[in-house]
Amino acid sequence: MIEYLRKLKQAEKYIREIITEKPEVGVVLGSGLGSLADDIKDAIEIKYEDIPNFPVSTVENHDGKLIFGTLENKKVLVMKGRFHYYEGYDLNMSVFGIRIMKMLGINDVIITNAAGGINLKFKEGTLMLIRDHIGLLAPSTLRGENLDEFGTRFPDMTYAYNREHLSTAITTARKLGIHIEQGVYAFYRGPNFETPAEIKALRILGADAVGMSTVPEVIAANHAGMNVIGISCITNMAAGITEKRLRHDDVIETTNRVKSDFVRYIKGIIGELTCTV
Repeated sequence: MIEYLRKLKQAEKYIREIITEKPEVGVVLGSGLGSLADDIKDAIEIKYEDIPNFPVSTVENHDGKLIFGTLENKKVLVMKGRFHYYEGYDLNMSVFGIRIMKMLGINDVIITNAAGGINLKFKEGTLMLIRDHIGLLAPSTLRGENLDEFGTRFPDMTYAYNREHLSTAITTARKLGIHIEQGVYAFYRGPNFETPAEIKALRILGADAVGMSTVPEVIAANHAGMNVIGISCITNMAAGITEKRLRHDDVIETTNRVKSDFVRYIKGIIGELTCTV
């Protein structure tokens, strides 16, 4: 862990030399949801590959950039591209960006993803606020020696998704006239899609949506005392719910169709958010 912390500090030092102002809100953009970054004013872009020790996203439609600037009168730091367990990264590396956000002073983070719908009431294009998650299939981000610099050995996950921020997100959707659902997100390791039997099991466990990200990041964020808002874009119905075969291309098609509402919604939340110091 000493070597890992050294890598984090090297990356932090490099970023601080370029971004001299303190960001207030962090945003992680999921597959096909990167268009939000186009609305950032006075944007400063840093390629992941240029940051010492920073992982590089290998997934199509994940640009691999940190973008800093102003959105809805707040200073934001956006990760346009994330790092998944299925890409072969150690989980400490998959949450490298979240920990950098904390080191830069961010206490409030919006984590988004593209997900498969398990709840039969959902449709493709539905936006779901994550109320809670099921991470039984996820090796814990905190496995191994504890990083005391970030948090306690056994962090509480009762309110993994901050209740005040969740309330703000619900109110914002009403103001904007954007239909949202709330639900439980289940983590699946990937990169293959789930089987119909696995989806049936997850529904029995109480999951409304399933995806291959977010849970490791949320665990790391909570460990570090950060307040999390989680939002899933339901890009397809999960395996076995329809006769349709699953394709990553469908994920991108759906996010392209709903990106206008998605961008409006995230911007609205950021504008309404009361950030913690």
